[in-house]
Amino acid sequence: MIAEPLIGPVVAPRLHLMSFNIRRAMEGPPRPRRDRWSVRGPAVAEMLRTERPTVLGLQEVLPRSLEVVTEALGPDYRFVGRGRNRDGTGEGTPIVYDASRLELRDWRQRPLSARPEQAGSRSWGTLFPRILVSAEFSDRSDGLRFLIINTHLDHISSLARRRSAQCIAGLTRTRGLPTVVMGDLNAGARSGAVRTLVSRADLIDSWSAAEDRLTPAWGTHSGYRRPRLGGRRIDWLLVSNDIRVRAAAVNARTFRGITPSDHLPVQAVLDLHGRTS
Repeated sequence: MIAEPLIGPVVAPRLHLMSFNIRRAMEGPPRPRRDRWSVRGPAVAEMLRTERPTVLGLQEVLPRSLEVVTEALGPDYRFVGRGRNRDGTGEGTPIVYDASRLELRDWRQRPLSARPEQAGSRSWGTLFPRILVSAEFSDRSDGLRFLIINTHLDHISSLARRRSAQCIAGLTRTRGLPTVVMGDLNAGARSGAVRTLVSRADLIDSWSAAEDRLTPAWGTHSGYRRPRLGGRRIDWLLVSNDIRVRAAAVNARTFRGITPSDHLPVQAVLDLHGRTS
């Protein structure tokens, strides 16, 4: 039996977006039981079957977890993106989308580094390669085109986060489309990375701009603990100023007592037909 959704499928032309760090799929001791993919995977699948976002940006994705995601969402969904290593293996940040609603026009993956042409490259003190996946879509319901960028910024180097944000801002300026930047930015609202995206990419926080907030302002990195009101948000949905944010939420639901991830998904209902004055 599918649980009642927090947002669930939306009627065109509205779009339901979700950014979700599903936590790297790992098993076995000494890993706590709550962190094992065999325990969490079914809860991740149930959450996605329940919510069915139009566009889903994922972080910390391995092939075994992507299989669970695509099976849960069904044959109408497609994805773009591969692993962050030079050969396309390793963690990915794929964009998953409802192909019955959206037509994929173009997509790219690039390293967030000083050598963006070199797959698997690292810069600015990162321990692992960091990447972004960008995808341009047109809405089958009205033909409107828009850009999605999904990323997972470095967890250690603040310099890398700022430089990565500058790279993302440069990309958004060249495309000139309604834009959503989503992902685990490992950075709070006052950080250099978020402030760079807001100022240089002319983006706004979907939570702050939302006409309706469906949940409390939970911190998004829960670490499997009970959600904390007013906790630090490091997972983001940032939108360009020409997008109207109808609703926003931080999803703290559990499924059969299981918390799907150590991060809480962030969700928003968007209207690309624009903001009212």
